[in-house]
Amino acid sequence: MKLVVVSAGLSVPSSTRLLADRLAAETEAKAKAQARADVEVEVVELRDLAVEIAHNFTNGFPGRKLAGALDAVAGADGLIVVTPVFSASYSGLFKSFFDVLDQDALTGKPVLIAATGGSARHSLVLEHALRPLFAYLRAVVVPTAVYAASEDWGAEGLPERVERAAGELAALMTGLSAARPAAPAKAEAGGFEVIPFAEQLAALRPAG
Repeated sequence: MKLVVVSAGLSVPSSTRLLADRLAAETEAKAKAQARADVEVEVVELRDLAVEIAHNFTNGFPGRKLAGALDAVAGADGLIVVTPVFSASYSGLFKSFFDVLDQDALTGKPVLIAATGGSARHSLVLEHALRPLFAYLRAVVVPTAVYAASEDWGAEGLPERVERAAGELAALMTGLSAARPAAPAKAEAGGFEVIPFAEQLAALRPAG
């Protein structure tokens, strides 16, 4: 099972990468516990790909490192994406990476969205910018998004949000939340087989 983390932090160290690492560690632990299988974690640092992303826009071809990152994202069983907030939205570097990604690469893929910023006032970026972006890319975005403002580090609330979001992503990756309960055996009443109403309707449909 492969988990890919896309971090758009620019500084070293960065709060964006710190949040990405916490989410990845929690998701890895929960996925291992649920699936009882090894989880491979790969981190894509967009800061290191900025020049190749720009060249991809101008010549239409990804460089070697960018091509590897795009392949990793396309082949992931689950994705964590974290961006700093710039001008009340995701960063240009973050958006540019997903602009050069194949438009079908994220179809049906579980994605956990997260962001960092200097103020809690920017937390709605998760809902008005990131969630619509990945819905457009036809990804399956987990219900809990994680935002970390400067004052959240070391405070109550952030660890709980990280744990909850990671659990949701791990469940989607391992197929637990998507698995439907097995169809119940056909009940019998008074010696007669009881056929569910949906099956009776299906039997009435004309063939072909």
